Amino acid sequence: MRIATWNVNSIRTRQDRVLAWLDRADIDVLAMQETKCKDEQFPFEAFEAAGYEVAHIGYSQWNGVAIASRVGIDDVEIGFPDQPGFDKDAGESLLSAPVVEARAIGATCGGVRVWSLYVPNGRALDDPHYTYKLEWLAALRSAGSKWLSEDPDAQIALVGDWNIAPTDLDVWSPEFFEGKTHVSDRERDAFDAFGEVGFSDVMRPFHPGPGVYTYWDYTQLRFPRKEGMRIDFILGSPALSARVTEANVDREERKGKGASDHAPVVAELAD
Repeated sequence: MRIATWNVNSIRTRQDRVLAWLDRADIDVLAMQETKCKDEQFPFEAFEAAGYEVAHIGYSQWNGVAIASRVGIDDVEIGFPDQPGFDKDAGESLLSAPVVEARAIGATCGGVRVWSLYVPNGRALDDPHYTYKLEWLAALRSAGSKWLSEDPDAQIALVGDWNIAPTDLDVWSPEFFEGKTHVSDRERDAFDAFGEVGFSDVMRPFHPGPGVYTYWDYTQLRFPRKEGMRIDFILGSPALSARVTEANVDREERKGKGASDHAPVVAELAD
């Protein structure tokens, strides 16, 4: 079984490219982020014609997450328990906001509980979105910890764009990012906290770095200059991580006309 995550940066713009890659890479389950469309705008029929069922949540041209599966898709859940929202008017994070952003969707696919996650960016260390990001991650960690305490053998994959580079090896220049989001101590501590409850980065053992990235900004020729960040991850529960036989970044998908600024991350699971 092959599972993958990819921030597609607009599914309507990159529909043909994503579908061609699914076929070429022989992917069973793909979690997508930044679909940037409402539910009624998602190209469900094209995915279904390719043999994939899709669960999607999107409210506008921002955010949006989806899971496409050709091995079944059951028990779809929009948002994780106590997922925080953001009060755009007050500029303050609200734990029980009446409307949360389209940043998390879960489904069971081929026996694996897959969560497609688009972690808030944070914007700047003094921005309210930074606090929102930390609260969002803390709530997800609490939910994940509960899932594992209820079933230590659960097959769970927390996948997506985490907007965090957990170590200096995961950025092209630690000096360039000093004082910015994605690399702050509090963000890295929030990421490491998932390891404390049992989840692990399934790609790190196969490709420890440096120079292994998943995101390259469109500006400043970042991609050809190999100036990237590793911010997209598959975090597996202990039972799932034990099944991973290979994991990698498909860097080729960042090349060419019409590419997303992110590349897919793929994990191969033993039966």
